[in-house]
Amino acid sequence: MPAKLILSMDGAVIKEVPLTKERTTIGRKPHNDIVIDNLAVSSEHAAVITILNDSFFEDLNSTNGSLVNGAPTMKHFLQNNDLIEIGKYKLKYLNDQPTQTTAADFEKTLVMRAPIKPSAAPAAVDGGRAKFESTTQFSATTTRVEPKPATPLAAPATPIGVIQILNGPNLGKEMELSKNLTTLGKPGVQVAVLARRPHGYFITHVEGVSFPLVNGSAIGEQPHQLKDHDLIELAGIKMEFYLKV
Repeated sequence: MPAKLILSMDGAVIKEVPLTKERTTIGRKPHNDIVIDNLAVSSEHAAVITILNDSFFEDLNSTNGSLVNGAPTMKHFLQNNDLIEIGKYKLKYLNDQPTQTTAADFEKTLVMRAPIKPSAAPAAVDGGRAKFESTTQFSATTTRVEPKPATPLAAPATPIGVIQILNGPNLGKEMELSKNLTTLGKPGVQVAVLARRPHGYFITHVEGVSFPLVNGSAIGEQPHQLKDHDLIELAGIKMEFYLKV
């Protein structure tokens, strides 16, 4: 059974929404997947990204904000029975499937900042890979995780994807996409998630008024499958995606 959200108000269940889409939007306007027609709810208030058995909640810079388990929240890795509150409405997250990613993995967000002033020194490198700058909301670095050896007789795994930075202070730096989920961007400006799936890598828009560009074209709301040597532009930073041979 897919994960689902139970929408309620004052203890009365309004509807159940199975999370069968990779990006489920919540807001006041009718184009959202979950429409809450209340002036306390922003036009596009929040989104839930679901990839494989994992889901995470993202407040889309709403006017009145969102609560998860009683605390003001902008981004949250959802776990079974988590409670999202938007105005007087509540959304209970139910998922009885084992997750692919831990909350600690999710909170490692790479922040690709567009250059504002010349860098005084090259970015620190750990094992040949830069430690990217992050905001206080997330961990300061993303540690290198080597892919596990293939299990004998197992089906071939997806080749490891890599992104190489093409401009800005981290020009030329590379990062392996060995996690199931990697979030990239600048919170409050533009954020996307790169998902490693059995049949390839996909980029999904999470936050920002404009969509990320792949080969010069906006990807739209739906997940976009990446191909070898695709060029990505996100939060003012250009990068190349390629598969490691």
